[in-house]
Amino acid sequence: MRSQRSGRFVILSLKMFAPADFLDLEHTAHPKLFENQTHVWDALKQIASYLQFRLKPVVLGELMGKPFISNHVFVGRGTVIEQSAVLKGPAWIGENCRIRSGCYVRENVIVGNGVVMGNSCEFKNCILFDAVQVPHFNYVGDSILGHHAHLGAGVILSNVKLDHSEIAVVTPDGNIPTGLRKFGAIVGDRTEIGCNAVINPGSVIGRDCMIYPSVNFRGVLPNGSMVKLRQELQVIERRES
Repeated sequence: MRSQRSGRFVILSLKMFAPADFLDLEHTAHPKLFENQTHVWDALKQIASYLQFRLKPVVLGELMGKPFISNHVFVGRGTVIEQSAVLKGPAWIGENCRIRSGCYVRENVIVGNGVVMGNSCEFKNCILFDAVQVPHFNYVGDSILGHHAHLGAGVILSNVKLDHSEIAVVTPDGNIPTGLRKFGAIVGDRTEIGCNAVINPGSVIGRDCMIYPSVNFRGVLPNGSMVKLRQELQVIERRES
């Protein structure tokens, strides 16, 4: 597979889609989800069954006001859940997280330690590694966010194609079928995505990347890459009517 970057070609082998090429598995309490997986996105297929057999619901954190927490949720020590948050579950929330007012945690969500889940954010069938920050107006569906990944305000990880067909990972040498009709993005460790960016279904973003605000992205982004958006602005004199 080839990817053009900074005016030169970088060879990307199929091995780059192994979980360890994107994610530090020491920064999740759930590395078994990634064992024997050829492609990093295959872990998404395992979340529901993993929680079904391993989840032991209990709330060990602090509640502010009266958030809704179903009897299918584990919450670790030191985690604070604010008023009006909804944790529908099944969900496994780690320690020392902050779940802010208006956060909606749907089914099959696994969250590491020290994670921020913000106001008006929605999560569904996803894995968040330790220290992930998703603080404002975000949608995270059928996606995996690596250690210290950060989504700016309004970032959307879109997970369904308009025609609802199977999602493929688009590479310069051809498409890789995933067997998934819902698959948002893989976001590697320490990657930053700017405000109001839209990441389209089946995107695979490497470690230490930076995607500028308002970018509309789909495809594979190699480790250490930047995606810039340049637009021409016209400033004119305002005339009184």
